[in-house]
Amino acid sequence: MALPHGKKRVRSGVSVGRFAPSRRSLVVGLGLLAIVVGGYYAARESSAFAIDRVDVTGAPVDVRRQVRDSVAALHGSSLLALDGAALERRLEALPTVVAVTFDRSFPHTLRVDVVPETPVAAVRRGKETWLVSARGRVIARIPKGSEGAFTRIWVKRAATVVAGGFLAADAGGTAARALALALRFPARIAVASFAHGELVFRLRSGLELRLGEPTDIRLKLAIARRALRQLPAGSAYVDVSMPGRPVAGPDPQVSSGG
Repeated sequence: MALPHGKKRVRSGVSVGRFAPSRRSLVVGLGLLAIVVGGYYAARESSAFAIDRVDVTGAPVDVRRQVRDSVAALHGSSLLALDGAALERRLEALPTVVAVTFDRSFPHTLRVDVVPETPVAAVRRGKETWLVSARGRVIARIPKGSEGAFTRIWVKRAATVVAGGFLAADAGGTAARALALALRFPARIAVASFAHGELVFRLRSGLELRLGEPTDIRLKLAIARRALRQLPAGSAYVDVSMPGRPVAGPDPQVSSGG
């Protein structure tokens, strides 16, 4: 289209070349990048950020000591060269540890925050006694008679019980996980068992608390807590396997004269 006399055509495009970096600026940029990368790798190999202190928080004294012992080999190595994923795997393999997070506190400190395993029961296998966590994980073997107030869980001699491993569901695992939901139960639980699909807590008083299938544990325990306040005289058990219809009664063998 013809333009009126005296008007000039305005070019709508923008020259890309005006904004392209020059060869000189590219060389300078690459040089700076090389300096930064080289400095990083030099720092990794130097003692500038060598680990000389490990701070551990979030766990009991004995667990903190285990964590520090586990990372002792890292002393003198560089915080920059630390393999965080490998560190987490190593520490979470400890039987006393659920999870960890870490932080590099430059120039020389490694900070580790620990979520410890919570012991809930003492597993008895023959003459052996093992401390077990709320997740059904075996924490450690302990001397017989040192289990204190921990609930006992009896397992067969053939059951696999190894520090750091998890108990099978029918060999203490289900009972331990149920006990984790009963930490605030008002009556002391002396023995926990899971057999033939039925979960049973025997209280220190001798009363048997029958929970049935290991489902709705919190609800069943809440109902049992109320039931304990109004038990009929001579009750030997409370059955909350059907939460909507709790039942209490005497020992059937005693009632029948057996």
